[in-house]
Amino acid sequence: MEDERGFFIVSDDQTGERLDKLLSTHFYNHSRSYFQYLIENGCVLVNGEKLKKRDKLKSGDEVEICFLLTPELSLEPENIPLEILYEDDHLLAINKPPHMVVHPAPGNPSHTFVNALLHHCKGLPIGSDRLRPGIVHRLDKETSGVLLAAKTSTAHCRLVDLFAQRKIEKHYLVICIGNPCETVIDEPIKRHPVQRKMMAVDPSGKPAITHFAPIEVKEGLCLAAVRLMTGRTHQIRVHLKHNGTPVLGDSLYGSLAMNKKWEAKRQLLHARRLVFSHPVTDQLLDISAPVPNDFLKFFNRSLDYTQTT
Repeated sequence: MEDERGFFIVSDDQTGERLDKLLSTHFYNHSRSYFQYLIENGCVLVNGEKLKKRDKLKSGDEVEICFLLTPELSLEPENIPLEILYEDDHLLAINKPPHMVVHPAPGNPSHTFVNALLHHCKGLPIGSDRLRPGIVHRLDKETSGVLLAAKTSTAHCRLVDLFAQRKIEKHYLVICIGNPCETVIDEPIKRHPVQRKMMAVDPSGKPAITHFAPIEVKEGLCLAAVRLMTGRTHQIRVHLKHNGTPVLGDSLYGSLAMNKKWEAKRQLLHARRLVFSHPVTDQLLDISAPVPNDFLKFFNRSLDYTQTT
């Protein structure tokens, strides 16, 4: 069963890499064993030909991948409770809890939001993207808050367009180490050149703009309101790291010592609010998710703040 296709051209600095290793670093969400599975099943072509997993690549090689659902990724509906913030015939918004993965992938084959969505929305159109039916945007596994899903093909296409055209207001709350002050960080972001699971500020990256506004500062920590003007992978986390004020609890971009000191069990980032025009009716929707308890542990004032925004 086909999921999607990928394509890229091997760069100079990738010359000499094994095929399976290069694929796993280029598409960091998938494991090396997953790509070995694809190679063995003839789903990877290099310059139109099938190669072996150990074959080395050279600059300019054209690599095409047909991603497959592996046997363990069967997209079974699961009766997982959802905290629904808004629902009609066209779309659904939930308050995603921390640690919930949005869609199945190798390493997280089940117990995802998609599995819950398939159970909740009978007859959800699968479409061409079989691992992510209904998904129009994503939140990191550890990030909590408002998560949208489309229940029809029409709503899916229009919501994707709204996100692409930056017509959906995206508001977050974050607890970071130090005070970022009221600022706009306008720094491009791209994949980290060495650590392929990470992103990094880089002049050759894609434009990324984030607004930060402190709400309360105490004991070396800051509760801040964030507005995303673009939607790059890990954008808030990368911009705060670049600013020298990383997200508390962030194990990838943050301070392990400070995370341990404050006993932060996850990155303290919460998708607080989405504001947008309904993709079918044009009604203005303003959907908010309540502040999670681990935020209130540090800043009780956040409860007052969120009732006025």
